[in-house]
Amino acid sequence: MTDAITPDQVVRYLADVDYPAGKEVLVAAAERSGAPEAVVRSLRAIPPVEYRNRAEVMRSVPVDPGAGRSASRAAEQARTRAPTGVAEHMREPREDRVDGTRHPAG
Repeated sequence: MTDAITPDQVVRYLADVDYPAGKEVLVAAAERSGAPEAVVRSLRAIPPVEYRNRAEVMRSVPVDPGAGRSASRAAEQARTRAPTGVAEHMREPREDRVDGTRHPAG
Protein backbone atom coordinates (compact mmCIF):
# COMPACT_ATOMS: atom_id res chain seq x y z
CA MET A 1 0.00 0.00 0.00
CA THR A 2 1.28 3.51 -0.80
CA ASP A 3 1.41 6.37 1.66
CA ALA A 4 -1.53 8.76 1.67
CA ILE A 5 -0.95 12.09 -0.06
CA THR A 6 -1.63 15.14 2.08
CA PRO A 7 -2.06 18.77 1.02
CA ASP A 8 1.22 19.63 2.77
CA GLN A 9 3.11 17.11 0.64
CA VAL A 10 1.74 18.55 -2.59
CA VAL A 11 2.50 22.16 -1.59
CA ARG A 12 6.06 21.22 -0.62
CA TYR A 13 6.81 20.31 -4.24
CA LEU A 14 5.26 23.51 -5.66
CA ALA A 15 7.37 25.98 -3.69
CA ASP A 16 9.13 27.43 -6.74
CA VAL A 17 5.98 27.99 -8.83
CA ASP A 18 5.14 31.53 -9.92
CA TYR A 19 1.37 32.03 -10.06
CA PRO A 20 -0.77 32.21 -12.08
CA ALA A 21 0.24 28.79 -13.41
CA GLY A 22 -1.36 26.14 -15.56
CA LYS A 23 -1.60 22.43 -14.91
CA GLU A 24 1.44 21.54 -17.03
CA VAL A 25 3.60 24.10 -15.19
CA LEU A 26 2.53 22.60 -11.86
CA VAL A 27 3.27 19.04 -12.98
CA ALA A 28 6.67 20.06 -14.36
CA ALA A 29 7.56 21.92 -11.13
CA ALA A 30 6.68 18.89 -9.02
CA GLU A 31 8.78 16.62 -11.25
CA ARG A 32 11.75 19.03 -11.07
CA SER A 33 11.43 19.09 -7.28
CA GLY A 34 11.64 15.31 -7.09
CA ALA A 35 8.03 14.72 -6.07
CA PRO A 36 6.94 11.12 -5.56
CA GLU A 37 4.89 9.60 -8.37
CA ALA A 38 1.72 9.79 -6.25
CA VAL A 39 2.07 13.60 -5.98
CA VAL A 40 2.70 13.95 -9.72
CA ARG A 41 -0.32 11.70 -10.45
CA SER A 42 -2.49 13.88 -8.21
CA LEU A 43 -1.41 17.00 -10.10
CA ARG A 44 -2.06 15.33 -13.45
CA ALA A 45 -5.62 14.70 -12.28
CA ILE A 46 -6.48 18.39 -11.76
CA PRO A 47 -8.55 20.31 -14.31
CA PRO A 48 -6.52 22.00 -17.09
CA VAL A 49 -7.12 25.60 -16.03
CA GLU A 50 -4.91 28.44 -14.81
CA TYR A 51 -4.49 28.52 -11.03
CA ARG A 52 -4.04 31.90 -9.34
CA ASN A 53 -2.42 30.57 -6.15
CA ARG A 54 -1.58 27.48 -4.10
CA ALA A 55 -4.96 27.56 -2.37
CA GLU A 56 -6.71 27.05 -5.72
CA VAL A 57 -4.39 24.15 -6.51
CA MET A 58 -5.09 22.56 -3.12
CA ARG A 59 -8.85 22.73 -3.71
CA SER A 60 -8.39 20.91 -7.03
CA VAL A 61 -5.78 18.28 -6.16
CA PRO A 62 -7.32 14.93 -5.23
CA VAL A 63 -5.75 14.06 -1.89
CA ASP A 64 -6.60 11.31 0.54
CA PRO A 65 -9.29 12.84 2.78
CA GLY A 66 -8.50 10.24 5.43
CA ALA A 67 -4.77 10.94 5.71
CA GLY A 68 -3.88 10.86 9.39
CA ARG A 69 -7.36 9.76 10.48
CA SER A 70 -8.88 6.42 11.28
CA ALA A 71 -11.22 4.91 8.71
CA SER A 72 -14.21 5.32 11.05
CA ARG A 73 -13.42 9.02 11.68
CA ALA A 74 -13.01 9.68 7.94
CA ALA A 75 -16.34 7.97 7.23
CA GLU A 76 -18.09 9.97 9.94
CA GLN A 77 -16.77 13.25 8.58
CA ALA A 78 -17.76 12.29 5.05
CA ARG A 79 -21.32 11.56 6.24
CA THR A 80 -21.69 14.82 8.14
CA ARG A 81 -19.61 16.91 5.71
CA ALA A 82 -18.10 18.66 8.71
CA PRO A 83 -14.54 19.94 8.58
CA THR A 84 -12.08 18.50 11.06
CA GLY A 85 -12.33 20.12 14.48
CA VAL A 86 -15.77 21.73 14.11
CA ALA A 87 -17.94 21.04 17.14
CA GLU A 88 -21.38 19.63 16.40
CA HIS A 89 -23.21 22.62 17.90
CA MET A 90 -21.25 24.97 15.57
CA ARG A 91 -22.21 23.20 12.32
CA GLU A 92 -24.77 24.54 9.92
CA PRO A 93 -28.28 23.13 10.42
CA ARG A 94 -29.33 20.59 7.83
CA GLU A 95 -32.59 20.84 5.93
CA ASP A 96 -34.89 17.84 5.76
CA ARG A 97 -35.18 16.91 2.09
CA VAL A 98 -38.71 15.64 2.50
CA ASP A 99 -40.54 18.39 4.40
CA GLY A 100 -38.06 21.29 4.23
CA THR A 101 -37.73 21.74 8.01
CA ARG A 102 -34.33 22.57 9.46
CA HIS A 103 -32.64 20.29 11.95
CA PRO A 104 -29.46 20.77 13.98
CA ALA A 105 -26.51 18.90 12.50
CA GLY A 106 -25.68 15.59 14.08
